[in-house]
Amino acid sequence: MQAPQHETVHVIVKGVVQGVGYRHATVRRAHMLGVTGWVQNMEDGTVQALVQGTADQVDHMLEWLRRGPPAAQVRELITERQYIDKRYARFEQL
Repeated sequence: MQAPQHETVHVIVKGVVQGVGYRHATVRRAHMLGVTGWVQNMEDGTVQALVQGTADQVDHMLEWLRRGPPAAQVRELITERQYIDKRYARFEQL
């Protein structure tokens, strides 16, 4: 049986996503779903993330990122599939 396809997606989250526990909650959700990568605040007020996992894991993570934690107000989610060889061992906040 073939190993499930690994996907990598870069995400930019716009809205009220800083100062509301978004990154911390993202790390917790990523660990629950078993995805790897990172999440960080950007100077322009957005949050960026890189999510790696199976198509199913990545889809579930993107679905969650569109809502975020209760205090967040996500206005827009920009996703871009990336084709990189680097594999992250875990998901962390940068």
